[in-house]
Amino acid sequence: FCFFHGFYAEEDLVANLASMSASDSIKAIRKLPETITKKREIRNKVLKERKGAQPSCCTQCLQGAAVSFRRFRNTLSEYFQPLWIWHKTLKVVGAEFGTSVLSYFVFLKWLLNFNIFSFLINFGFITIPQFLAAEPNNLSFTGLELFTGAGYFQQTVLYYGFYTNATISKIENGPSYNMQLAYIFTVGIYFVICFLILLFSMAKSFYRNFVNPQTHSGKASKLLCTWDFNITNEKAVKLKQKNLRTQIKEDLADVDKEVLNFSVMERVARFGFHLLAWVASVGAAVVACTGVYFLSINNLELFMKGHRNDLESQAAMLVLAVIVSLLNTFIPFFFSWVGHMEKFQTPGQHIYITIARNIILKISIVGILCYYWLNIVAASESQCWETLVGQDIYRLVLVDFIFCLLGSFFGEFLRRIIGTTVCVSLGLPEFDIGRNVLDLIYAQTLTWIGILFSPLLPGIQMIAFFIVFFVKKVSLMKNCQPPRKVWRTAQMTTSFMLLLFCPSFLGVLCVIGVTVWRLKPSERCGPFRGLSSMYAAVSEWIQILASYTDSKWVVWIYRNLITSTLFFLILSSIALIVTYLYWQIIQGRKTMIKHLQKQMMN
Repeated sequence: FCFFHGFYAEEDLVANLASMSASDSIKAIRKLPETITKKREIRNKVLKERKGAQPSCCTQCLQGAAVSFRRFRNTLSEYFQPLWIWHKTLKVVGAEFGTSVLSYFVFLKWLLNFNIFSFLINFGFITIPQFLAAEPNNLSFTGLELFTGAGYFQQTVLYYGFYTNATISKIENGPSYNMQLAYIFTVGIYFVICFLILLFSMAKSFYRNFVNPQTHSGKASKLLCTWDFNITNEKAVKLKQKNLRTQIKEDLADVDKEVLNFSVMERVARFGFHLLAWVASVGAAVVACTGVYFLSINNLELFMKGHRNDLESQAAMLVLAVIVSLLNTFIPFFFSWVGHMEKFQTPGQHIYITIARNIILKISIVGILCYYWLNIVAASESQCWETLVGQDIYRLVLVDFIFCLLGSFFGEFLRRIIGTTVCVSLGLPEFDIGRNVLDLIYAQTLTWIGILFSPLLPGIQMIAFFIVFFVKKVSLMKNCQPPRKVWRTAQMTTSFMLLLFCPSFLGVLCVIGVTVWRLKPSERCGPFRGLSSMYAAVSEWIQILASYTDSKWVVWIYRNLITSTLFFLILSSIALIVTYLYWQIIQGRKTMIKHLQKQMMN
């Protein structure tokens, strides 16, 4: 009886696995509590069951193409893996300092790749066509432009004001290139792609770390099944051992959490101290934003009045960027000090509270600057206010990068010297994850805002992130110690991406939307000169297409879908329904896998 019961249970198991997708069935078979030989036998039966279904020719072609693409991708990654110079760096950081510090470098590498993609899009569709219609630059280069972004750079493709509003055509009666449409469509499509990439990355990270974390962080599997027997190099073996040892420590620390019991008076005292810390942190952010607002007003007045000599003019341009960077550098150190005084129970609480305070400070400062650019600079008497905004953002990005490097020197190197020679009780510093992550989000937010006013800004930020990656790596290895309390941070990367999406990316979309739809472009510069708004270029193009019979479908899509509120309401509803169904599918798949495992156990 037991034999026939097991036979029919196995038949049901094979049938259920055959009804699943290839990737899901492979994951389910791997989780079965059976020997390797038995798993292979079940897999072969599943393959025979699928072959008996005789898929259509189209399905076979798609499956073959998917397999070929997977093999091609694996081959490329095998050949190009030595070229990714940060591949070994991430392994070393993870082995020495754990996943908490590693999450910062993974996030930085992700932003670096993001800016490479941004630069290629803008350079390919906006900058290269402008080179064909560019006029010679008569301004002299002195070298100060590298710090101020003004002077010689003002008449280059770095800024909005240099781009033409004409239709570019090098061949008579040949194809033409409309710079107005290229500019607005490139920026618009780029932000749509960014939106989709961020959503996909957050969903993928959320699934890995929240929905199904056991698949990627099994405690027993790390000890028994994760060793790679292809590793033969002695250094690689030691690095793998360190990495595995650190991950097991983090998992054990996550299980054996120490729960502290406080008396009523101790709880009241801790609550009062936390409340006082929040009042001090928010007060510091309010004072900083007030100072930035009045300084920006004074900075615009000085710029419009002019200066007696070039040196004074160049110095005055840098005042706003330097003050903002000073506030963004020293106030987070104050937040970190306050966080250490609060003595949180876990390092995770300290990091998340520090991140929350830093995000309030930095997003508030960016909000004040955006109000200054869109309401004061845009209404000024400047001949090209868009270029003026682009220069401000260029200086902010450059000075923030310089202060980031100085922060590694003064905040980590000098702290190590003091902790090892002057005051030995302090010891080596720990890597401040919260402060460094918010520096990256702040820099990326400025880059997104500046894309409309300085199309090549992602290229500058790409170089800055590349240098920061290796400066931070060297500073970490030479100056910092691993976290005193080992803890697992599987959800931290998801939190970083969530903060990058909201409020950073969504706030940038609001700024770009106001600039494109509400503000009047400059009359004497830029591709949208003479128009009532940047978006008016699209409206005029649609009116031209309406006179052509072959383009009626484009006009219909624009008028009935793109400009329709009802369409976006329906689209949002569909997106919510799809998200809900996706969640239900994930839950159903987890239930099915658990059911299959129980079947095999019985």
